[in-house]
Amino acid sequence: MSLKVFIGFRLLQMLFVMFGISVLVFLIFFVTPGADPAARIAGRNAAPETVAAVRRDFGLDRPLPAQYVAMMNRLFITRDLSSFTTRGQLVVPEIVAAAPVTLSLVIGAALLWVAGSVVLGVTAAVRPGSLLDKALMAVALVGVSMPVFWVGEVMNLLSQSRFHDTWLFSWVPPLGYIPFTRDPWGWFRVLIIPWLSLAILYIGLYGRVLRTNIVEAYGEDFIRTARAKGLSRSRIMLKHAFRTSLISFVTMFGLDFGVLVGGSALLTEVVFGLNGVGRLTYRSMQILDLPVVLGIVMYSSFWVVIVNAAVDVAYVLMDPRVRTR
Repeated sequence: MSLKVFIGFRLLQMLFVMFGISVLVFLIFFVTPGADPAARIAGRNAAPETVAAVRRDFGLDRPLPAQYVAMMNRLFITRDLSSFTTRGQLVVPEIVAAAPVTLSLVIGAALLWVAGSVVLGVTAAVRPGSLLDKALMAVALVGVSMPVFWVGEVMNLLSQSRFHDTWLFSWVPPLGYIPFTRDPWGWFRVLIIPWLSLAILYIGLYGRVLRTNIVEAYGEDFIRTARAKGLSRSRIMLKHAFRTSLISFVTMFGLDFGVLVGGSALLTEVVFGLNGVGRLTYRSMQILDLPVVLGIVMYSSFWVVIVNAAVDVAYVLMDPRVRTR
C-alpha cells in the first residue's frame, strides 16, 4: 500500500469516526431517558416560556434524525448555536476565542516536554545502571510525582508573590493571557512558567519510557548486527535504537497532546488564569450550559481523532512495514 493510499484510507476512517462521535454525543445530550432536553438546555429553574422557546429553537418537537441534522447544521454550518444561560451568546465563537489560549499553552509545553524527555531518556540509556542513569531516573520520578496544580501554585507563589520584586522574577507579568498578535514578547513571558509547570510531569514520564525502550532495543538482534558491522555508537543509538524506540513515544504523545488540546489542561489554565477551553468547560459545567458543553465535547473529540490520525501517518514514516498491516 502506497503512502498516499494509506493516508487517504486513514482520512476516510477519521471522517467515519467523527460522524460516529457526533451521533453518540447528540444521543447522550438529547435522548437520555427520563429527562427533557429542552429543560436541561434552558438551565435550572427556567421559566416554562423559556423551555418552550428552547424546544422550538432547537426543533425538539421534530423527529430525531431531523433534530440531529438541525443541531449539526447550527454547530458546523451556520454556527449560530447559542447558549440560553449566558443571554444568547454564540457557542462556536466562544470556543474559537478560547482555543488559541489552549493551543498556545499545550504546543509550548509539548515542545519543552519532547525536547526534555528525549535528552533525559537518551542520556540515561547511554550508560544503563550507572550513577548518572539512576540519578536521572530519580529526578524523572520526582517530576512524575508532582501534580500539575501543585507545581503551578508553587511557581505562582515564587514568581507572583515571594520573589516577584527581585531580579529573578521581576520580568514575570500578572496572571492572564496576552495574544501573540498583540505582543509576542509579552505572550512568551506570560506563558513560559505555565509551559514549564505543565511540561515537568511529561518530561519525567516520557523520559522514563524512552529510556526503557532504548535499553530494550539494545538487546535486539538488529543492534548486535549493527555492532558486528562496525557502526559507531552514536549511529547505532540515533539510527537504530532511538528510532525504533520512538513508536511508543509517538503513541503517548498523540494521545496526551490531543486530550490536552481538547481541554484537559484545565488545572493549568485555572491556576494561571488562562481562559482556554478547559476553563470554559469548567464554567459551563458549573451552570449546566449544555449547548456550550456539547460544542466543547465535539471540539475535544475531533481533536483527539485528528491527532491520532496524524500519529498513524507518523508510524508509516518511521516504519514503512505499518502500511502492510
